[in-house]
Parts: sequence; structure tokens; C-alpha cells
Amino acid sequence: MRHGAPAVEFRSVSKRYGAVTAVDSVSLTIERGTLVTLLGPSGCGKTTILRLIAGLEQASEGHILIDDRNVTMLSAAERDVSMVFQSYALFPHMTVLENVCYGLRASGMRKSHAIDLAQAKLAMVGLGGYGARLPSELSGGQQQRVAVARAIVLEPKVLLFDEPLSNLDAKLRRQVREDIRELQHRLALTAVYVTHDQQEALAISDRIVVMSMARIAQDGTPRALYERPDNHFVANFIGDANILPVVVESRQGELASVRLSSVVLTLPHHNVADGPADLSIRPQALVLSRERGQLTGHVARAAYLGSHMEYWISLDVIGNQLFAIASDVTAPFAVGDSIWVTFAPSGLALLPQGRSD
Repeated sequence: MRHGAPAVEFRSVSKRYGAVTAVDSVSLTIERGTLVTLLGPSGCGKTTILRLIAGLEQASEGHILIDDRNVTMLSAAERDVSMVFQSYALFPHMTVLENVCYGLRASGMRKSHAIDLAQAKLAMVGLGGYGARLPSELSGGQQQRVAVARAIVLEPKVLLFDEPLSNLDAKLRRQVREDIRELQHRLALTAVYVTHDQQEALAISDRIVVMSMARIAQDGTPRALYERPDNHFVANFIGDANILPVVVESRQGELASVRLSSVVLTLPHHNVADGPADLSIRPQALVLSRERGQLTGHVARAAYLGSHMEYWISLDVIGNQLFAIASDVTAPFAVGDSIWVTFAPSGLALLPQGRSD
């Protein structure tokens, strides 16, 4: 094994089903001990990548390495990976303990040793006294924890999660995702996690790989993807974004002078050329005031969401309507109020004009 080799490596991997290309020449690396999320809409290729790692699908082209070992042509049983499925996939006629023991016993481990390991993993996921119960006697969140315990008891090189929280309600999803993240940290597991939920990806990941049309649209940390999207697709898919036309007037070093109507902003140019461009503006980057700001407008719509307000602001000089989020719920703006809009220093990103990669 190469010193410092990644846990998982894709080298120009493609997967085709007849005339349909599900994964198109994807190259990526997943470092040991990290949780990397594959994020994207339905049909983008993220689940196919997970199944290619697991050995449930065979690559049409390219090479897949796990721990520096070429596993491209190996079966799922030969890859030393475990998967946690969306549907839990627990055996209904087996007890919780028997479900967790199943993989160990199937590999030939002595029953007493398998039971000891399974009980330890159940305790680790907070189900220490639940071994004698059937899956039907557990809540959805508890069943998902059993599925996690069954996967980690095998001590796989890579742990795969296929939209594991989609069957849970919103409050339980938050709790279980934090449990998964804490366990992954504590055991230094290498995990690959598939979801279409942007908030889930932002909350749980060391790195996010955003997929679009069978290719990687952008790969980076949650903060980098949110604050510095490379293209329109990522700007719109990771959270909310207002897109406005601007003009890059000049560049000096890494910064550009950007004109938006009467306002001139200084922003990192990220290699966007001089001339017409687009500006991605996060809702939190719009500071609203009754006093003074950079542009005038009025409140077209307002919504109270408990912890914050959501506003749709019609700008006077541009004619565009912007979506804004404000934390002040004690003295909110009303529909029809005239306001000033100021752009915060963060949450703005230049994009090439008109591209929706």
C-alpha cells in the first residue's frame, strides 16, 4: 500500500446501461477517516457511484481502488465494505442481536465471540438493552441504529450510507444524523454517504461531491460549496441563491471590481473574466434596513418561520425580486414597506454568465 493512499479512489470511472451513461468518467479520492457525501438530484449518478464502491455494480470503464487495492473486478463480498440501506433491510424474524450477529456468523465466527462483538456495537449506538427485541418492536430511528450496528460490527474499510434517513421524520433525522456523525468521528470510520437533502449534507460532511448529469459539478468542503459555488447548478442546489447580472469592470490580483446597478462591489473573481457575469447572492447576505443602504426596494412578501423571517424584496432600479432571510422576528418588515438593501461581505460569489453546469 502506498504511504498516504486514499481509502477509496476512482480513476476515470464510467458506468453505462445500454445507451444511458449513469456515471461519466468520474475521478475522485476519499481520504481515510473522513465522511464524504455524494449529493445531487435523482438520476445524477450518486447512488450508482455508491453501488460501484460496494461492488453491486461493475464499472464499464476505469478503475476503482480501496486501500490502494484494485477492486474493479472483485465481487461485493471481496471488497470489505458495508452498506446501511434506506429501507434498513433488517431480518424481521430475527432479534436485534441476531441481526447484528448475522454477518459475523456468516463469515464463520464463533457464536460467543460474535455475540460479544454485537452487544458492544449495540451499546455503542445506544441500544444496549434491546438485543432480545424484534425489529417490529422498535421505532424507525432505533431500527436505523440497528442497521448501523450491523454494518460497523464487521469493521469494514469503508462504510456506505444509501439515503439512510429518508424514512424518518424531520426531528428524528436531525438526531440520527448527529448520532452517525459522532460515531464516525469516534471510530475514525471512512464513510461515503448519499443524500439529495442539502441541509443533511451540509450538517454531516467533511466533504461534499455535488453530482449533476452523471458528472461531478463541484467537490469541496460544505463551507466552500455554500460560499464559493463554481457554477449556477451548485449555487442553486446548495441552499437558496439569488442570481443577478453584473459587470466585472476590472481585476487586480485575486479581487475584482464588480458593478451591480449603481453599486460597486469588491469580490474574489475566481477566474471569471472581465465583462458580463452573474452574481450569486445568498439570502443571508442581504441586510435589510429602514435607514440607509446600497439599493432601495419594497417588501413584496413576508413569512414568519419562528426563528427567522423570510422576505421577497422587489428592487426599484433593477426590477428583480430577491429572497432574503433576517433573524429579527421582534420588529419585522410588513408587506409594502420601503426598505434599503445592503450586500454583506460574505455570501456573494461571481459566476460565469448564463451557465447552468
